Amino acid sequence: MSYETLTYEKDGRIARITFNRPERLNAIGEKTPEEIETAVKEANADDSIHVIVLSGNGDAFCSGYDLKEFAESKTDLIQEQMPWDPMKDYAVMKEFTEKFMSLWRSYKPVISKVHGYAFAGGSDIALSTDIIVMAEDAKIGYPPSRAWGCPTTAMWVYRVGAERAKRMLLTGDLIDGKEAKAIGLITDAVPADRLDARVDQIAERMAGVPKNQLMMQKLMINQALTNMGLETTQMIATIFDGITRHSPEGMAFKHRAEDVGFKQAVKERDGGEYLDEIWDVQQGKVIYRPNDPD
Repeated sequence: MSYETLTYEKDGRIARITFNRPERLNAIGEKTPEEIETAVKEANADDSIHVIVLSGNGDAFCSGYDLKEFAESKTDLIQEQMPWDPMKDYAVMKEFTEKFMSLWRSYKPVISKVHGYAFAGGSDIALSTDIIVMAEDAKIGYPPSRAWGCPTTAMWVYRVGAERAKRMLLTGDLIDGKEAKAIGLITDAVPADRLDARVDQIAERMAGVPKNQLMMQKLMINQALTNMGLETTQMIATIFDGITRHSPEGMAFKHRAEDVGFKQAVKERDGGEYLDEIWDVQQGKVIYRPNDPD
């Protein structure tokens, strides 16, 4: 297979899928979701593969959707056309979610090796895998839960329970590998210089198990979460994701990004100030406060 946003290689019984947009911190591009699904299919179709390792080239695992140009553009795209059609929005975002969830549905177990960052959509991807191992200094979280986003895979509650999921999504905080391990979000956190070795240790251990055994154990555990309502939760989360981008605050964030740039708008959103005191919204337009430095 030929890939543009990632690489695929075989290493004995291990398939290694590596995000390969290091200049963008492996941000999710237009082709990334489809290429994830294709790479997973390639690994599942290969009878010699027992386990998949998912990682990122460069300084990060995945920094989320590549939204700079989108956020700063004044062009009406599908998700921001008004009047807004929530079902068109849902269809687009649900397709992305389903492609991420190919990792979850994979018959071969998938290990995420997280270094640097797993932000926003990057955390969606990591949490769709079976095992996550992080560098202790790596960061994971979903900052868009503060404004302009809802995690469409909805995996937080299924991995850490309601209270800890609320702690993460009601603040949009980032946590490092040590804390992620402490709350049970991930399997292990190790010093960065031991990350490769620890992931390979787990992968090789799984690689010694017959493929049918791996498949049955994974299907059994996943079915339990399906019975708990995972698919229904994902449907609601994906619809809510569209709503967050069309709420007064979501539209204010978008207009702010158009005016001052995505990086500055994100800095304001995630800085901890009261967002309703930063952005006033009237009839879908941002009214800057008198003390606005811009």
